[in-house]
Amino acid sequence: MTEVQEDRRQRSATVGELMRRWREQRGYSQLALANRADISARHLSFLETGRSRPSRDMVLRLGRHLDLALREQNQLLLAAGYAPAFTDSSLDAVEMSPVRDALRQILAGHEPFPALVVDRNWNIVASNSGFALFAKGASPELLRPPVNALRLAVHPDGMQPRIANFPEWRAQLMMRLQRRVELTAEPGLAELHRELSGYPGGAEPAGPRADRMDPAADLTVPLRLRYQDADLSLICTIATFGMPLDVTVAELAVEAFLPADPATAAVLTKLHTAATS
Repeated sequence: MTEVQEDRRQRSATVGELMRRWREQRGYSQLALANRADISARHLSFLETGRSRPSRDMVLRLGRHLDLALREQNQLLLAAGYAPAFTDSSLDAVEMSPVRDALRQILAGHEPFPALVVDRNWNIVASNSGFALFAKGASPELLRPPVNALRLAVHPDGMQPRIANFPEWRAQLMMRLQRRVELTAEPGLAELHRELSGYPGGAEPAGPRADRMDPAADLTVPLRLRYQDADLSLICTIATFGMPLDVTVAELAVEAFLPADPATAAVLTKLHTAATS
């Protein structure tokens, strides 16, 4: 099924059908979800079969207990005949100015280390100068907007040849992507997962601590990246906006990379100084 077909199927589904799909996607029985939402299993059954029409508050209540993102909660409301509860603004919109300012401050404040902002599909919407470290040597095709951070990382013409611990790093990225597919049931993300799974990835990692050469590997999986004659070790941190009420804001994430050792910090500081002097 194509992404367009899946989108049409979602739009044509009744609210009860969507509730049942999400409940089954989450692995809940009717009784389990009813207990979570503090309603009777009989009431939930009536909602799923269309014998009862949910109130707006009930739709939102079930959406929260199904751990649905704001976008999916809006879809439930629309299917029930209600207006969306959460705005879905373009990042370029005037009202998004505070968000853009906050992202610029975060990216600038993270210099000289690389940081980027990605959307729901891991497309890069903003980055600081440190992103050049990741783009170096990549195929121009992969750097055409919108640049997909995951595709750039695992594609053979992207960062893959320069990542010393590629099997471990790829495994972590694919786990995150698979988790997002399971949470959102987004056809575009499922297609991205299939695409990336088809790229050559080397041997499977021996385990979460396979890279014994790097002390950071005892704590987290570092990105060990070759740059010119240096071997860099970076730790990735991920930040999102707290308590968002807009779909776009909720789906933005800042992926910031910090040096895992003094040598990496020194190299990145030197590169940044040379680029800005």
